[in-house]
Order: sequence, then structure tokens, then C-alpha cells
Amino acid sequence: MPPARSRNLGCNMLFKTEYKNRLVKIFVPIMLSNLISQVQMFIDRIFLGRLDILYMSAVGNATAPVWTTMSFVYSLSVGASILISHSVGEKENEKALQYAASLIKFHNVIPVALFLFWTFCSPLTYTLMGVSQNVMQMCVTYTRLYAPVFLIIGPGASYSVIFQTSNYTKPLVTYGLIRSLLNILLDYLLIFGNFGFPRMELAGAALGTTIAEYIGAIYLVYVIIAHRDKFLTSPGLRTIVRARLRPYLKSMRLGVNSALEDLLWNFGNLCIIRILNTIDERAAGIYSMVFTVEMLFVIIIGSIGSGTLTLTGEATGAKDLALYRSIVKTAIRWSFLVSSLALIFTSIFPRLTLSLFTTDTEVIEMSVVYIILVAVNLFGKSGNIIVGSGIRGYGDTKWMLVTQILGTASVIAGAAVCVFVLKLGMLGVFIAVLCDEAIRAAVNSIRFLRIKF
Repeated sequence: MPPARSRNLGCNMLFKTEYKNRLVKIFVPIMLSNLISQVQMFIDRIFLGRLDILYMSAVGNATAPVWTTMSFVYSLSVGASILISHSVGEKENEKALQYAASLIKFHNVIPVALFLFWTFCSPLTYTLMGVSQNVMQMCVTYTRLYAPVFLIIGPGASYSVIFQTSNYTKPLVTYGLIRSLLNILLDYLLIFGNFGFPRMELAGAALGTTIAEYIGAIYLVYVIIAHRDKFLTSPGLRTIVRARLRPYLKSMRLGVNSALEDLLWNFGNLCIIRILNTIDERAAGIYSMVFTVEMLFVIIIGSIGSGTLTLTGEATGAKDLALYRSIVKTAIRWSFLVSSLALIFTSIFPRLTLSLFTTDTEVIEMSVVYIILVAVNLFGKSGNIIVGSGIRGYGDTKWMLVTQILGTASVIAGAAVCVFVLKLGMLGVFIAVLCDEAIRAAVNSIRFLRIKF
């Protein structure tokens, strides 16, 4: 039997020659697709903002709860991703196909229910949110035209899992380009009524997005059919039809923890914005502005996390602890590099970056320290995203839910104390967020180091 040092060296060489390339192949296309979508979203907001500032308010109020429920559906599929990855690592390909088939067949009930909810119950939702009457009808119109997207996110979430677990995410770049470029074109035609199209303004933005999403989905169907040999975890139609409910329920037991974790994060963010609104009417706007900059870097780190989840799941299935840890540690180094570049850039060019969002020099000067703080926050957030993905890949989604529960409670309480007791204003909110991310990153890292196979 070779000595431990030789075995570790062999594992490291294996990781460098195979798994590092696979990590790149998974996360880079996801990253590019998400960045393209982010740029499209910015352009969409610019178009509407030039017409009426109330449109921006309507879109903000409508998309926050709608995207939260949509994100819930995608988060539920994380459990299937973990189990499929475990099966691949165990060389149990038939088991992987059963999990995938069950996900495709049954992961449509909740999205259809959400489609009906947002189509018929959106006025009640926005009333409870306190949306003004001037904006209410705009929100309802936008939501009802966008709601049909829920009818395709069940298959969309399912095949996103298959793309990742098959280590073949390259088509997602083309998908992102098709969907985003078409969305921009349709926005230009339908919002402003150019080239003989009806001038629909806010309704045009919603309709353009819905049409673009459906055409993007058609492209993905073509890819799945035309390149079936690339999707090792994609079941055939007969397997899908015969799929049983039990594998789906097993995957949901894991996925529901991730979905609840996501809901808690969104709830905490809404509470922070509520606290900010008590400070100054510009406070929530500054918070949203600087975290929009952070989101560009979080997209990159989150994409690395997606690859980490898949590969650590495979390593868990193979019972290879050394490989499991190598994947997470490499992903951490890469995400810290992204965080360092973000901190350097925002420290050197804070005012230039902020001027992309506002021309108000007073707001820009107020925001300089905050944009640097959110860049610092990326280090703690990187730890939570990457280490958290590794813990989920291991199969422990309950741990991540518990730490998110504690984190949400602590960040809300911390922000409230800093603002209302210590009178630190906006700075107190950012301190609370920084402390929350750093503490949870440390706690999650301890859990990661204690994982054994």
C-alpha cells in the first residue's frame, strides 16, 4: 500500500489534470450566461427609467416577490442535483437517470400553482406590500404578462440540473445571448413602439421578456435533442413517463432546505431595506446601488459555487475525501482572487463606478465608503457560497438552513441595534452585514473541515 503522502500527491495531480478543467467547464458558461442576463436587465431598466420613474418603482415592486418565488423553484431542484452527483460518483448511472426522470416529470406542480397565483392573486400581494394606487395597476399588468414564464421554469430548473451534472454547460452561453439580445430588441420595439410596433411601455417590457424566455427555452430543447450524447444524466422519454414519485420526494427533502434558505435570505434583505427606509429616503437607494455592483462579482463567485456543488457531490459519491477537499479549496482560492480584484477596482475607481448609476455628486460621495465595504464583504460571502456549496454537495443541506436562520436573525437584530441604539446610521447596516457574512463563513468552514467519509 503506497504511503499517505504519495496517495495525496496522486489525488492532487488528478485534480489538477481533470477536475480543475471540469470545474472551469461547468462554471464559466454559467457565469457568462448570468452576466449577459445582468447586462440585459440593466438595459431594460434604462429604457423604462427614461420614460417614467414610476415604471422603475413598479418593476422593482413586482420583480422582488415574483423572482423570490421563482428562485424557490430553482432552489428546490438542488436536492436532485446533489443526489444525481452522488450517483455519478458512485458509478450508478441508472440511479442518476431515475432521479433526473422523476425531477422532470414532477417538478411542474409548484410552478403551475405559482402561475395561477400570480395571474389571479397579484393585486392582493401588492396591497399587502403597501404599493401605492399610482403604481398598483402597473405592477399587476407587468406580473400578469410575465406570469406565463412560470409554466416553463419546471423543465428549466430540471434541465439546468442535467446540464450541470453532465458537466456540459457550454450551450448556456448561447442560450443567454439569444434570450438577452432578443429581450433587448423586443424592449426597444415594444416599449417605445419603434418600426410600427405598438407602444406598450411597461407592458411591452414584460411581454418582451416573456417572449424571449420562451424562445430561449426552445433553443435549449433543440440542444438537448441534437446533442443527447453530451448529456450523460438526461433520461429518455420512456424513462420520464415511467418515473416514480419516490425519487422526487427524496430529492425534495434535501432541496426544501436550500429553498427555505433562499427565502430567508430574501426576507432578511427586505427587513434591512425596511430599516434603511427609516434613516433617509435615499438610504435604500444607495444600498441597492452598491449591492448591484457587488452582484456582478457575486455572479462569478456563485457560478464557481455551482461547479463546486456538482463536483463535490461526485467526490462524495466516490468516497474520496482528499478530492472533495481539493475541489473546495481550489474554488475558494479562485473566489478570493475575484474578491481581491473587486476590492482593488472599487478602491481605485469608486466614484467612476458609482457615476454609472447616478449623477448626484452628494450621493456619490456618501456612497464611496459603502462600495468599498461591500467589496470587503465579498470575502465572507465567497466563503459562504463556496464552502456552503461543498457542504450541500456532501448532502448536508439542513446545516446550511440552520446557519441561514441564525444569520438572518442576527443580521436583522444587528442592523436594528446599530441603527436605533448605537445611532450609526447606514454605516451600522453595512457593519451588521459584514459581521454576519464573516461569522457564518467561519462557522461553515469549521463544519466543512469536520466532514468525514
